[in-house]
Amino acid sequence: MASNALDSYVGLGRSGLKVSPFCLGAMNFGEDGGFGTGVEESEKILQTYLDRGGNFIDTANFYTNGHSEAILGDFLTAHPGLRDRLVLATKFYGNLHLGDPNGGGASRKAIIGQLEDSLRRLRTDYIDLYWLHSHDRSTPVEETLRTLDDLVTAGKIRYVGFSDTPAWFTAKAHTMALLRGWTPVTALQMEYSLLERTIEGELIPLAQDAGMAVLPWGPLKSGYLSGKYTRDQSTPVDTKRAALLGAPTPAQFKVIDALAEVAEEVGAASAAVALSWVQSRPGITSTLIGPRTLAHLEANLTALDVDLTPAQTATLDEVSTPTLNFPHDLNHQVGDMLKYAGATVDGVPSAVYPPLAQSAVRY
Repeated sequence: MASNALDSYVGLGRSGLKVSPFCLGAMNFGEDGGFGTGVEESEKILQTYLDRGGNFIDTANFYTNGHSEAILGDFLTAHPGLRDRLVLATKFYGNLHLGDPNGGGASRKAIIGQLEDSLRRLRTDYIDLYWLHSHDRSTPVEETLRTLDDLVTAGKIRYVGFSDTPAWFTAKAHTMALLRGWTPVTALQMEYSLLERTIEGELIPLAQDAGMAVLPWGPLKSGYLSGKYTRDQSTPVDTKRAALLGAPTPAQFKVIDALAEVAEEVGAASAAVALSWVQSRPGITSTLIGPRTLAHLEANLTALDVDLTPAQTATLDEVSTPTLNFPHDLNHQVGDMLKYAGATVDGVPSAVYPPLAQSAVRY
């Protein structure tokens, strides 16, 4: 990895914002929902992350029914002067008002209402990075973008990000924002791990082409890559989560086994190797970690000291190779063959399209 500490900051896409290579995800802050962490442990996690030089914290309006944001807000209030030193991100889309069709989503009314509630819970005047949390199919994209641009102008948010949105929609929105002079999409937050690599097909290339940051969530795939799952394990690691998520499949265990072997070679935990692999991937800016305990955080941060050899990286790349949507493979396998017709370009020889191999141009 290029960075070996949380205070070896990286640029957030084409923006001037600088963030830590690991972003502290606060999804588990608060116990509403049955899976989270109490206030005291959440604050220990926060303080340790900050003490290590971290400056990037991510949450969402509906995490633990708003308690996650409230915990962060109380912590910031108890530490005067800290707020402006942090890059604070939250998300809109999730509806916290049962029965209200306008309580969630990406309409003008919904965005403004959700932002005001988040600002109140976070006890701050502004959000550094405000994420659209999903594709709102019933709201015109220009309504969403213009509202977000108005909020940037008003000083209530600084940057705009998209999370879990399709590539076609993201590209359309970003292009529209640029053409109309509105605030563009600065960053994407998408699931990405050794067990979920399909964003390599369209979303990562889109981000690289447009200069967007990419923040992977789920880099340990709900704990599957943490090292606690093994083939010979007969009982669920976590009964509550197992009931919701199930256990790894045989195909996933192939990746888990290879990860364990590399981890043993490196002398690190599987989780640390999995995080190091994600953070070293092309196009990745800052990886989200979502610890439930202080011990989890400290274990995750050991990934900053892991350096994989090219051979070890290749092993993990090969065993986790994804099947990508059409036309990805066609473009890569046939594209250069059709384009270069056997010429060597940038030191790489191309193949020859078979019908041309034994003949010259006739027409």
